[in-house]
Amino acid sequence: MNTLSTLFYISMGAWFVTEFLYKNMLKSGKEDQKNKDKSTLNILWLAIPFSIMSSIFISYNTHFTIAAGNWILYLGELLILTGIIFRYMIIRSLGKYFTVDVTIRQDHKIKKEGFYKYLRHPSYAFSLLTSLGLGLYLNNWLSLIFAFVPPFLAFAYRIKIEEQALVEQFGDEYLEYRKSTKKLIPFIY
Repeated sequence: MNTLSTLFYISMGAWFVTEFLYKNMLKSGKEDQKNKDKSTLNILWLAIPFSIMSSIFISYNTHFTIAAGNWILYLGELLILTGIIFRYMIIRSLGKYFTVDVTIRQDHKIKKEGFYKYLRHPSYAFSLLTSLGLGLYLNNWLSLIFAFVPPFLAFAYRIKIEEQALVEQFGDEYLEYRKSTKKLIPFIY
């Protein structure tokens, strides 16, 4: 096994472990406004493992190469690592306001600095960047589709539910913030 594939397996393990820890350690508390999630956490925990397993399975059983050469593997691994690291940084920057379920804390405030100056959902954006990296690392067009599309659809649903909760809580303040930012891709979407 070469260094790149070793790094890939380590990063995939780190991705799983961090997401597992987030899911189990960063849930809402008893005093938080719950019942806003509408099963989005469960949907994400179905979509993402499905996308990972299916994209890897497809890469071993079909050959729809994206690009010749190893550069695509390095690009994919770079995106995987970037996604994992920056998602962690964003979660840390939110501190107590980050929960894995859609929740509004009692003293909740809208974060508008850092990545949040440009994106309303940078944590999801970097999670999707990790999925995109996986698809590129596997160097298979079908794998890329299966690695990226199910998580994207799950996050799109979650964003809809989350933004409804934020508009209910913050009203015009959140609507104004929404006008000046994008959901997932700076200046584009």
